[in-house]
Amino acid sequence: MNAPLDNSTFRNALAASERVNWRVEDLIGPGRMLDFTRPFMPEALARTSDIACLSPAERLAFNQIRGHEYLYIFGLVEEFILPFVMDHARPELGADDWRDRALLQFAAEEAKHIHLFKCFREAFLSGFGTPVEVIGPASAVADKVLSHTPLGVALTILHIEWMTQRHYNESVRDNGDLDPLFRSLLKHHWMEECQHAQLDTEIVKALAASMAPEEIEKGIEDYFAIGMFLDAGLAQQGEFNIAALEQACNRRFSAAERDEIAAAQQGAIRWTYLGSGMTHPKLLETVEAIFPGGRAKVEAVAPAFC
Repeated sequence: MNAPLDNSTFRNALAASERVNWRVEDLIGPGRMLDFTRPFMPEALARTSDIACLSPAERLAFNQIRGHEYLYIFGLVEEFILPFVMDHARPELGADDWRDRALLQFAAEEAKHIHLFKCFREAFLSGFGTPVEVIGPASAVADKVLSHTPLGVALTILHIEWMTQRHYNESVRDNGDLDPLFRSLLKHHWMEECQHAQLDTEIVKALAASMAPEEIEKGIEDYFAIGMFLDAGLAQQGEFNIAALEQACNRRFSAAERDEIAAAQQGAIRWTYLGSGMTHPKLLETVEAIFPGGRAKVEAVAPAFC
């Protein structure tokens, strides 16, 4: 059985979630259209403006394709976050009412996020006019991730939550250039992920509390293994993005042009989903708290994704 968790964290997270309380229908639906004359992603994540072989219109289209990628990848990772949270909550249901309510609210919000990203992706595909191939299926990715140790999965989820916080706080919050609808998506996702990061931290600590040092170290190694698995999938998604850009722009890139675009996008995609999470101070703080020397392990791996 997992160690008892901090009751005040659950109370505070639940109270914050109840204050936020937004619906998918508030953000996307009839009468709310994406503005394809504006970028969807902040340049700090998209990294499309310095690709010399692209025209301004092509850079904008590529930025929007990166926005579609963001919608799909977050919808995909939510597919393994949701069952993990449910599985973590189930064994101790009834032991603490605040814990039960907070974790069930967490799961409900993750299900809502899956719906949210799907709705925005449908709006993108309807307005963009060019299909974009995607990796998956999401269920196969979820099965692979969830085959690792619970601590490895929990660290991966904590990474994703802090990564989301970083994206909004550092690149989106004060960025008035982005399409308002897409910016609203990122804001409202961030609003709930604030609570999720707190709960995930408690989940990681609870799992580690009942584990021997070698088991914790195995969990950290599994976190790295999941990261490598996701990195391979993201590289494939980058190739799909370039193919979609060729179709959208109605031109075939030369080998040199493709190499330039691919190099820029590999760095951008790795930073967006891997480096920005692995280097987040809060993630590093938690890893060190559960395993002395864990921070150094993560910091040794992180430069490959920054």
